Amino acid sequence: MTDTTFHNDIQRDDHDHHDYDGDTLLGFWIYILSDCILFASLFATYAVLSSSFAGGLTPKDLFDLKLVLGETALLLFSSFTFGLVMLGVQRKCIKTVYIWLAVTAVLGVAFLGIELYEFFHFSHLGAGPTSSAYWSAFYALVGTHGLHVFAGLLWMAVLVFHFLRDGLSQTNIVRLSCLSLFWHFLDVIWICVFSVVYLMGVM
Repeated sequence: MTDTTFHNDIQRDDHDHHDYDGDTLLGFWIYILSDCILFASLFATYAVLSSSFAGGLTPKDLFDLKLVLGETALLLFSSFTFGLVMLGVQRKCIKTVYIWLAVTAVLGVAFLGIELYEFFHFSHLGAGPTSSAYWSAFYALVGTHGLHVFAGLLWMAVLVFHFLRDGLSQTNIVRLSCLSLFWHFLDVIWICVFSVVYLMGVM
């Protein structure tokens, strides 16, 4: 094999790899758009049922904005720490990636812990998913977001396995970039949940 042929093969492999990366990111953007439709449907359902309490407990009776503000701060700060993860990737420092990914995961777990406590507390007081149409819509919307956060945490764990096996390979960087996009998307959705469900719920 001549040097020219070898050089052409390398160029072709690089081109194919860049095409793969671009296709992966494009496909993930399409997934994000489909998730937007899912959440838009849940928000619309919540809006329609926002006054259907069946004579039971209302958000004003149960919502604790201080607790929700703490929950919100955890998730928003996790978005910042994920940005530090990506800075570690740019610097090719796997130790930085591990540290800030672990911090992000801890913040995500704490967020889920508060959310589960809130669900249990509401249900214990008589505002469970079947108490009224409002609470069904509430649990569907907030619970779906929580499931996405849980999926993001599982994704982090899987990526750590890939990093331990392959290091900061280009494929792993693309996977992490998709997770970063997903995590920031969840922050945006939560801001909408906080504003529409919690703030408007206590007004």
